Amino acid sequence: MDLLPPAEAASPDLMKKRKSGFRSLKLVEVDMDAVLAEEPFGVDYGRLDNGLTYYVRSNPKPRMRAALALAVKAGSVLEEEEERGVAHIVEHLAFSATTNYTNHDIIKFLESIGAEFGACQNAVTSADETVYELFVPIDKPGLLSQAISVLAEFSMEVRVSMEDLEKERGAVMEEYRGNRNANGRMQDAHWILMMEGSKYAERLPIGLEKVIRTVSPETVKEFYRKWYHPQNMCVIAVGDFPDTQGVVDLIKAHFGHKFSAAVPPVMPYFPVPCHEEPRFSCFVESEAAGSAVMISCKMAVEELRTVKDYRDLLAESMFFHALNQRFFKLSRKKDPPYFSCSAAADVLVHPCKAYIMTSSCKEKGTIEALKSMLTEVARVRMHGFSEREITVVRALLMSEIESAYLERDQMQSTNLRDEYLQHFLRNEPVVGIEYEAQLHKTLLPYITASDVSRYSENFMTSHSCVIKIIEPHATAIVDDLKAVVLKINSLEKEGGISPWDDEYIPEEIVSTKPNPGSIMQQLEYSNIAATELVLSNGMRVCYKCTDFFDDQVLFTGFSYGGLSELPESDYFSCSMGPTIAGEIGVFGYRPSVLMDMLAGKRADVGTKLGAYMRTFSGDCSPSDLETALQLVYQLFTTNLEPGEEDVNIVMQMAEEAVRAQERDPYTAFANRVRELNYGNSYFFRPIRISDLRKVDPFKACQFFNNCFKDPSTFTVVIVGNIEPAIALPLILLYLGGIPRPLEHILSFHRDELKGLPFTFPSTIIREAVHSPMVEAQCLVQLCFPVELKNENMMEDAHLVGFLSKLLETKILQVLRFKHGQIYSVGVSVFLGGNKPSRVGNVRGDISINFSCDPDISSALVDLALAEILRLQDEGPSDDDVLSILEIEQRAHENGLQENFYWLDRILRSYQSRIYCGDVGASFQGSSSALSKL
Repeated sequence: MDLLPPAEAASPDLMKKRKSGFRSLKLVEVDMDAVLAEEPFGVDYGRLDNGLTYYVRSNPKPRMRAALALAVKAGSVLEEEEERGVAHIVEHLAFSATTNYTNHDIIKFLESIGAEFGACQNAVTSADETVYELFVPIDKPGLLSQAISVLAEFSMEVRVSMEDLEKERGAVMEEYRGNRNANGRMQDAHWILMMEGSKYAERLPIGLEKVIRTVSPETVKEFYRKWYHPQNMCVIAVGDFPDTQGVVDLIKAHFGHKFSAAVPPVMPYFPVPCHEEPRFSCFVESEAAGSAVMISCKMAVEELRTVKDYRDLLAESMFFHALNQRFFKLSRKKDPPYFSCSAAADVLVHPCKAYIMTSSCKEKGTIEALKSMLTEVARVRMHGFSEREITVVRALLMSEIESAYLERDQMQSTNLRDEYLQHFLRNEPVVGIEYEAQLHKTLLPYITASDVSRYSENFMTSHSCVIKIIEPHATAIVDDLKAVVLKINSLEKEGGISPWDDEYIPEEIVSTKPNPGSIMQQLEYSNIAATELVLSNGMRVCYKCTDFFDDQVLFTGFSYGGLSELPESDYFSCSMGPTIAGEIGVFGYRPSVLMDMLAGKRADVGTKLGAYMRTFSGDCSPSDLETALQLVYQLFTTNLEPGEEDVNIVMQMAEEAVRAQERDPYTAFANRVRELNYGNSYFFRPIRISDLRKVDPFKACQFFNNCFKDPSTFTVVIVGNIEPAIALPLILLYLGGIPRPLEHILSFHRDELKGLPFTFPSTIIREAVHSPMVEAQCLVQLCFPVELKNENMMEDAHLVGFLSKLLETKILQVLRFKHGQIYSVGVSVFLGGNKPSRVGNVRGDISINFSCDPDISSALVDLALAEILRLQDEGPSDDDVLSILEIEQRAHENGLQENFYWLDRILRSYQSRIYCGDVGASFQGSSSALSKL
């Protein structure tokens, strides 16, 4: 089986050159007033005679694929009162019917070539623009031309008949209804408060229900004709093209003859007014997931034109990194004011950006959270950041740009497409990653603590500030918020806020180097180009060297035996182990301390306890592989003991989460579905407050310690840009050096694991779950039992995956494209309740999920069931099967160029039923089963 398309292998010398390239990258002599290049870097850029702008770039990642976009500078802010929602309706109609396509044939065509609806063909409407995006294969003649022709259809050929509009109203209404949940209501209210006094406040992209239900085809046509002009558009094509001129010629062929029938209107400008006095809001949302505080300070969007502007952008980025690190450390102190808090800058609309702080806190804790947030930015204004804080964030930014520079030849085409979108829509310069890296290296060392700290001035409450709290039950009023602002302003004016107190940060993650292990057995698996080692402590390590990404190494270690082995009396305590351990610090250091220790390094390791397995996973730069493996060593050698402070924080957060679920109307539905599907099993039953109060933190930590104690039970798979001469000594030192206990700890044979207690209903159940809601909504789930026979397990597992795709496509075609009553449908397969034994059948279920108008939910269920019966009687058409296979094949081809894909495939090969010590044979068996379908 040809697993990879032929590609030029990267030589060791080339890999070393790439690694050292950033460190040897020359600094540049910069003139702060020098203007950044206006024309985007690395792209064929131009304008057709009709005014349409184009960007075309050749990029080999991923191979034989192209990322395309049509951007239109027309969004909801351009709508008149009777048009509110029309910009979004036009976007929907574009996929429904055009001059040359009808009845959603565009979607069907794109799926037939492997571009899945949603993932590879999508669009978004915002206040200022509408963007259509495609991600398509281009390995066959004519595919690229056809895909570009689809964008041309969107540009000026959308058909707006009464029939087309009526078919799409239901889908748009369902999207509208889906936006009217707790999160949607809170976001809309905040937007209106932020944009008060501007037209943007009254032009949410989703529009008005009345307009969606009653707008005429003539009104939609008028908006489309008025604003969809080539002068307002750009076409972007980034992909694995042999040459760019041929792509430019295709754009000219499909778009060059399109001219506006009338002179386009001048694009209006809608300002967002400033205000000196802060605006306050106490928003009560009974279905909110928790209490929260939002502080937003608006300002004009700065133009990024000169080197000085770029330097300011770096300093601003450093400010937010440093502030967020403080917020994280505060959230981990005794009696924290909030569970989490973060700050960022965001361009809201063309003329306006905002500095935004958001925190989530305990119920009745919004006032304390607000005090802490305002105090912290006041502290920065008074005392600034420390030199150590600036050193930490400088290292972080340098690490990020180094990673981007190392992978400059491996950027995904979709990412490059997004850069050119911002150039067209926001006039953001695209100067190329090489020049950006040089600017970083040149400018970052000279950005001082005072340079960074001055950005705290933008969080002054007199700078168009909007302060909003969200609570499920009202406990604070506007006067309380005003009092906090006055108090913090007074403290700052009087100098009553003390400087920040830095924590002590150890220099070394592993204080005493372990004794390295040795290799007891080494095997080569040529069919997957992987090497397997059995180390002296019993750990099995398989590594695969790739050159997909120069700055990526991924790894996962797993061991059989997890929560299913516990008696019910211990389950809830031990299931809290990872949460409590995470608060203490699973790698031997508190999270707030470890964050500073890892500054400038790209190494991330996490853990997971499942029903039948326990795992650790990591993602790191090749140059930081040692750091990542040190974290794994610390995971296995750290003995966690819960402190009262740590446990209190975790339990408080857990109780808030449970209360939030109890407020969520969808929780009642989800809980009843689980109860019906899996019985009243403790493993699937939702955690209650009474369960939390029985948690034994010492038992939880002891179980977590034991889960990562015995290396002999673990298999580790490593995939990425590995140089064995460098990686092997590190593997032997930090993985092989993990001490093996005298007796096995949590050592299980996969065929002897305890299965989860669950039973699928034996009779047909049709039930309506009623839950009080602020606004009426409806979720539907159709669930069917699945049993895979042991003798055909490999083929059947793949078939179930294909079946889920087929059902998703056919139900969508019936309920949306034919009847126009839903927005989307999801089909999922659950087989995770079965123990990973190599014998016996596997039970599970397939569930079909969609949301809809509550009044027609029963009728839509009948339509869905009728379509399933039709498929059972008649079978799918050849075209249906070919489209599904094409989508799966394209996803497989893309995956072959990704480290994540290979990591997952090799892990699955070790965990496969047919694995008997030869991972190469197991991999081949799985691939053979796939190829038979």
